Amino acid sequence: MAAGHVVTVFVRDAARYRAPENVRVIAGDATDHASVDEAMAGQDAVIDTIGGKAPYCKTTLERSVAGAVVAAMKANGARRVIVISSFGVGDSADQVGWFVEHVIVPTWLRGSTEDKAATEAVVRASGIAFVIVRPAMLTDDAATGNVKVFRGRDTAHKTSRADVAQFCVDQLTSDEHVGSAVTIANS
Repeated sequence: MAAGHVVTVFVRDAARYRAPENVRVIAGDATDHASVDEAMAGQDAVIDTIGGKAPYCKTTLERSVAGAVVAAMKANGARRVIVISSFGVGDSADQVGWFVEHVIVPTWLRGSTEDKAATEAVVRASGIAFVIVRPAMLTDDAATGNVKVFRGRDTAHKTSRADVAQFCVDQLTSDEHVGSAVTIANS
């Protein structure tokens, strides 16, 4: 909105979502292709932030939603998708520290890591312009406005949810990371 975007949110329960002014809200099931297709009408791009509440449980939620989103984007002519994945998926394993690699990923994230990797595969195979965002450990800290993209063996530590959100919005109009997966963090 501040960036001049017209925003539509697709949520499971509209009654529980307090939308900012000038935001269109559509309620539905993100795994239902017809619901996603209906919500996609008129959209240019998508920021897919879906995630389960129990990342330690095995799931296929995110890959199912990615399939529905990609199909709806193709049917409606939407041209870019930004997808939130996870720190430690794919080559971002190079940017995690020992504790995350040996404790957090195999315990807390053990159920969602496979689903996020499968989601990334769906998005990569879609033929749609994409940016896969792999944020470091999330915090509720205030936005810093300072997000670094980590490459190689640089170790990322943490990032605020507010900075992740701004990074995703920025990817709607930037071509810098299109076609890639990036690990981001404040530190």
